[in-house]
Amino acid sequence: MPVRLPNRPVCHHCDGFPVVSVTTGTRHNDGSRVLLRVVCPACDGTGHALPLPAVLVPAGR
Repeated sequence: MPVRLPNRPVCHHCDGFPVVSVTTGTRHNDGSRVLLRVVCPACDGTGHALPLPAVLVPAGR
């Protein structure tokens, strides 16, 4: 029987592409480019939005 996982919304900051590679413009000795991997800080590289936390409303004094 298949396992049903709840749909998790896609991260609005990265649109589901959580890790990108950015070139620095320099090259290694073998000719390949130097790349930096950048991870989406909003979803920590998962590509999915986290559920919104409950909003705490101050009540009383």
